[in-house]
Amino acid sequence: MILKFSCVIVAFFAVATVAPPPPYSDNCIVGLENLYPGKIQAPWYTVDLDKDPSDRWTEIATDYKANITTLITVIKEFIYGLTGSSKVIDWVDNNMGAWDSKLPSPYKEEIASIAEITGLPLGEVVLYNIFYEIFTVCTSIVAQDNNNKLYHARNLDFGLFLGWDVNTHDWAVTEKLRDIIININWTRNGTTVYKSVNFAGYIGIYNGVKKNGFTITANERFNINGGFMGIIQWLFDNSTASLMSILVRETFEQVDTYQDAITKLSITPIMAPVYYIVGGKNSNEGQIIVRSRAGVAGVVNLNVSDPNGWYILETNYDPWKKPLYLDDRRTPGNVCMQRLTRDNVGFEGIFNVLSSETNFNKLTAYTVLMQVDDGSLETYIQKCTDPCWAW
Repeated sequence: MILKFSCVIVAFFAVATVAPPPPYSDNCIVGLENLYPGKIQAPWYTVDLDKDPSDRWTEIATDYKANITTLITVIKEFIYGLTGSSKVIDWVDNNMGAWDSKLPSPYKEEIASIAEITGLPLGEVVLYNIFYEIFTVCTSIVAQDNNNKLYHARNLDFGLFLGWDVNTHDWAVTEKLRDIIININWTRNGTTVYKSVNFAGYIGIYNGVKKNGFTITANERFNINGGFMGIIQWLFDNSTASLMSILVRETFEQVDTYQDAITKLSITPIMAPVYYIVGGKNSNEGQIIVRSRAGVAGVVNLNVSDPNGWYILETNYDPWKKPLYLDDRRTPGNVCMQRLTRDNVGFEGIFNVLSSETNFNKLTAYTVLMQVDDGSLETYIQKCTDPCWAW
């Protein structure tokens, strides 16, 4: 009850201080100004899949030890502020580390090594690696240009209800996340297998590209039978369901084609409902997979024969349902894409779409741009300054 009440209060102050009520004004910058490229690019690291799992994250965990520790400290302070007690964190420290063994190899060994290098309790690193299953809001776009070249992009927004600062008008967790955003070049036998953008020390994947194969982004899907229920079942009922971000990583590592990626992402049981947005390399290869924990609730396909079918756009609501009144990022996203037109599809155009409110907001940590033909991935660390929408 304390948590629910606190979230309502936080939401009220966030809306009251930085966001006017809907209907939204037209804040689309497409055709008015160009913000591409972004000012701050994420740094690059390599994860060598030929290395022992306990050695793969050594450089990243060492370089980001202080930043990861600071982020987890902010989360702990937020939990303490809500509950007035350290019992929750004590329980995580004393019990959650044992749940690392529930993860399959190589993931449990990777997490254990990150905990050892950072000096954090194993339970806190396990929590860090399942935390994103249930708190991510985003906008993902796959678009096809007039030459049938496919582009895939997304804003990752994270930290809703996690520590609103009424003085700076920022989300505390989002602020700290911007300090640990990295690009990863995943290699095997000295050759790039795929690329992704990650939070340092987070072993799953939310966005990535496999050259000449496919691109994937994952957006949270709000559902009563959602991430909390899936995680509880996994912890206590011997569930073999996959973390949704681990499934993305396994897809990049185990399959090579768009259709095989669609199949794997559609049939594998997962802990949390999700929207998997997948792009390929051929015309019309783009799909939003609306996932429940057990199966597929629906799909939306790219279809360039339709005048408006040259792109697909997903936020955090089923495509056939209206978004929440206070969280309609779909409408301004579509307005900006229609203003962009298919003629101007590319990194520059889509970056400007995603740099327009309300898709660009106080929760936005980064924008990633991907192109499958050349396997390119660009990540720009983003921060929306006042006046700006809270989410």
